[in-house]
Amino acid sequence: MSMKKFNLCVVVMAIILSMLTGCGATSGGDSKNVKGNSKTVTITNVSYDPTRELYAAYNEIFSDYYKNEAGIDVTVVQSHGGSGGQARSVVEGAEADVVTLALAHDITLIEKAGLIEPDWIEEFEGDSSPYTSTIVFLVRSGNPKGINDWDDLIRDGIDVISPDPKSSGAACWNFLAAWYYASQKYGNDEEQIKSFMSKLYGNVKVMDSGARGSTTTFVENGQGDVLVSWENEAISTLSEYPDDYEIVSPSISILAQPSVAIVDENADRNGTQNIAHDYLSYLYSENAQRLIGEYGYRPSDKAILGEYADKFDLDMSLCTINDFGGWNAAYEEFFKDGGVFDEIYSR
Repeated sequence: MSMKKFNLCVVVMAIILSMLTGCGATSGGDSKNVKGNSKTVTITNVSYDPTRELYAAYNEIFSDYYKNEAGIDVTVVQSHGGSGGQARSVVEGAEADVVTLALAHDITLIEKAGLIEPDWIEEFEGDSSPYTSTIVFLVRSGNPKGINDWDDLIRDGIDVISPDPKSSGAACWNFLAAWYYASQKYGNDEEQIKSFMSKLYGNVKVMDSGARGSTTTFVENGQGDVLVSWENEAISTLSEYPDDYEIVSPSISILAQPSVAIVDENADRNGTQNIAHDYLSYLYSENAQRLIGEYGYRPSDKAILGEYADKFDLDMSLCTINDFGGWNAAYEEFFKDGGVFDEIYSR
């Protein structure tokens, strides 16, 4: 080979190596969607219905935090719907780097599809629940139907609005809270409990696919006498329409624990594992916990929760999912096809 040809080969190889090095550049280990020197990363958060406003605000403070800490601009794409439907969409291929869903079982569904590591519930504090909520009643101003407890929801002439447990996480919490109340009232007599639940769901006038749809039905469409609601949804409605609605706390409700997780399969493929982790971890920061309180969710930080004691009824008697043997047991008994919910609803 002549020296001229040799030098030409060296130049060509140098150009190729330079191009390959540039293509392999990363930012904080998360190379997917990093554009040139702009260091911009996009992640997708698939969430449930009522969290739209919370995460719109949270994404802003997280993006500011991450820009200052890591020099990376983060854009978060949001998806919202009934929690069960959202989980199934991820299993079927919907893009998600993280999921922030209404209950642990919906994340377990994604885990069983091989997209989330089995120890996800231990990855973040409080069983990966950075905030909690509960179930309350939203009634029209003056409470014209005198609705004060679960017993009132089975009276003749009461129209109830509650979403569908087959697609909505809130609806599952609603069902379990009512079931626990009936179990205490009837001393765990299953036939009497089922009769109570059958009367309650016989009074459900509209069963939307998600909690936000039920709020729209009750508030904007004016249907129903009572909305069985996430506490945060009721607080939001009361804030927007202070003269039109009232919140009623039933004598017994349930500690609702929405859960968060990294969709490991997608995050690994997208190169967003580190940012996805930081995105969920920052939910536990003081800034985020106070934002959570402002939007009507109960902060997991007890001290910060205390700062919002005037917003929440902290004296409510709350059962937990452990009273039903955990979510896997509860789902198998009540919500799978042919389970208790199908039985009582068919009545």
